[in-house]
Amino acid sequence: MVQVMLWGSLTSFTEGRTALEIEAANIKELLERLEEHYPGLKPTLEKGVSVSIDGMIYNDAWFQPINPDSEVYLLPRLEGG
Repeated sequence: MVQVMLWGSLTSFTEGRTALEIEAANIKELLERLEEHYPGLKPTLEKGVSVSIDGMIYNDAWFQPINPDSEVYLLPRLEGG
C-alpha cells in the first residue's frame, strides 16, 4: 500500500480526506485505483494531475515505480512558463 497525500481542491472529491491508502506499483496503477475508489476524481485525473514521488514531480510518466515507503503527493497539474 502507498500513502498518497492530496493537495488543494482534490480533497473535495474524497470527502475531505487528505491522505489515502492505495495499492499501486506505478503512477498508472495509482491513478486507475483512485478513479475506482473515488469516481468524482475521474474528470480531474483525465484533465491531468501531477504526481510527486519522493520530491520529484512527474507528468505523464505512467510507469514510474512507486515504492511502498515513498512519499507521494497528488496535486493539480502544474503548468506555466
